[in-house]
Amino acid sequence: MTIRRETIVYDGPDGPFEGVAAYDDEWARQRPGVMIVPNVLGQKEADNEKAEALAALGYVGFACDTYGRGRRTTRESPDPAVYMNELNADRPLLRDRLHASLAAMRALPQVDPERCAAIGFCFGGKSVLDLARSGGDVLGVVSFHGIFDPPPYPVTAPIRAKLLICHGWDDPLAPPESVVALAAELTAAEADWQLDAYGHAGHSFTDGSARGERSGFAYDEHADRRSWQAMQDFLQELFV
Repeated sequence: MTIRRETIVYDGPDGPFEGVAAYDDEWARQRPGVMIVPNVLGQKEADNEKAEALAALGYVGFACDTYGRGRRTTRESPDPAVYMNELNADRPLLRDRLHASLAAMRALPQVDPERCAAIGFCFGGKSVLDLARSGGDVLGVVSFHGIFDPPPYPVTAPIRAKLLICHGWDDPLAPPESVVALAAELTAAEADWQLDAYGHAGHSFTDGSARGERSGFAYDEHADRRSWQAMQDFLQELFV
């Protein structure tokens, strides 16, 4: 097995955008594609590593870009959330960029366009929920410590994509009442959904660089491992 990375520049609303695909260059046939939607900081090396991890599982991983080429922040930036805030204020634009990113992944020659999914972390977890809500052409989505507020536009019903929500129960950005509201929303939309909640885990539980500088924001080894395994089981069932 030889995992190869490839930079993908693609168009979309207010583009261009730049993502990274990872795949085994010894594959002789198309494989399912799994799009990774980044957290508040935008597309970065940690997302590319997730793409490689998915490639090692037998998928094409595609770490997409929802902010635009060259628009990235770090934890040390004056306002790390500047680009996320722009999209939170314009959820239709976020939706359209997600659909453009998905189209770019589905067009990759290594990807079976009929067998695609999306996963996302933090803001990306919110984004993949919007992808499912807006009728994105995916079989399923996985939200890791996402935010659950619904978008202001009408949601597709029934929601066709299956959903796995991996949630830290002590997440201050997604308190219990928002979890219950999401469950009610997805049930009303006739979605096939499941929720894994991890006790004593907060926001960013998959982020190894989150060391608890803020209460409720910390890496959790157990929740990270369990949620990644839950994702593997979900994808395996999805792509049978």
